[in-house]
Amino acid sequence: MSETAGDRLTSLRRELHRHPEPAWREFRTTARLVEELERTGVDELYVGPEAIDPEARMGLPPEAEIEEWRERAREAGADPDLLERMAGGVTGAVAVLRTGEGPTVALRTDIDALPRAESESEEHLPAREGFRSETGAMHACGHDGHAAIGVGVLERVHRSDFEGTFKLVLQPAEEVVGGGRAVVEGGHFDDVDHLLATHLGLDHPTGEVVAGVGGFLAVSHFEAVYEGEPAHAGAHPAQGHNAVQAMAGAIGDLYGIARHEDGATRVNVGQVHSDNAANIVAEEATMMGEVRGETTELMEYTWDRARTVMEGAAATHDCEVTVGKSGEAPSAESDQALVDLVAGVAREAGVDSVLDRAELGGSEDATYLMSHVQERGGLATYVGVGTDHPGGHHTATFDVDERSLPIGVDVLASAVERIGRERPEREE
Repeated sequence: MSETAGDRLTSLRRELHRHPEPAWREFRTTARLVEELERTGVDELYVGPEAIDPEARMGLPPEAEIEEWRERAREAGADPDLLERMAGGVTGAVAVLRTGEGPTVALRTDIDALPRAESESEEHLPAREGFRSETGAMHACGHDGHAAIGVGVLERVHRSDFEGTFKLVLQPAEEVVGGGRAVVEGGHFDDVDHLLATHLGLDHPTGEVVAGVGGFLAVSHFEAVYEGEPAHAGAHPAQGHNAVQAMAGAIGDLYGIARHEDGATRVNVGQVHSDNAANIVAEEATMMGEVRGETTELMEYTWDRARTVMEGAAATHDCEVTVGKSGEAPSAESDQALVDLVAGVAREAGVDSVLDRAELGGSEDATYLMSHVQERGGLATYVGVGTDHPGGHHTATFDVDERSLPIGVDVLASAVERIGRERPEREE
């Protein structure tokens, strides 16, 4: 990768870092990346509802919040026609190159940020160099770098002798595990033969590449809203039905769900809320949490019991509860044939260290895409591109080592080109 191209991708990454947008609000981000794709030249470009199924989105914020972020993007100069196409928070894009007969290869990158503040410390490079977030959100997981790498790979494939179809997917809403299903339901993965997904960091240093990340925990995010009956907590406490008490009982019992002999399971309640005075028996309370499992079946086992616990706590305290999923992703494993191919090109690229496999120990909705491709006889792998980062993922001081961007482009573009030549098949 030329120094000029590397510098340009670094500049793009910094621009995206300065203007991060959370899930289903990635208006300016999508518009800016579309501008880059159009400059490179693609055969087909799908934006918003052309790229994803709006009805399959999960983890949607309130409509007013979506519109607020769309107006921000408009004021920042984003293409108004693109903003209109993305109305209602239908963000993201799919770019397609068609270069002759051959396999259909896709690269999935994610583009959303986290709803958290970024460090203002002068020791934090984005603050020191003037590209710290200006929006109140933060690219605290490297998605700005993922998007820049995706643009770089498309440019490389466009210039290469690759024969086949290449698709670059700019996926919204990974952080809420709410976008993967919408991308799959959009239909652009029905003909994909080989899928590469990628992530920076994951506790691997700059110069290290993991050809097949595994150990994905299937996950379901949930929201439970408890409704009771208000009463004066001092004068007439028995006349009320306490929604907070019902919710509190559910929380304790959720952590008591029996573990399963077939593998690991997880439960966590991350947020609780009630707009209520101290002297009123609470009539409404909300909690948000998640369940995970080493396999999709184990996640479903935990989810079924979690629902029973939450509904039982409501009944115990004469309350009602509405439970719904706000995000979900299955488990998945990387295919060995693609792991071997990526490891081979990484070694030829001269990276410092190549690992065939490593465990993630977390969740990612790229697994929706991986499973969809694999169920149709295709191959998929999740490639880790190491990067030195001063703070942990999702923290206020997270940042990526920009030297990892050209490494990611070289490895992934070379993998696409080799897939076109060798056309690996599933090992029996």
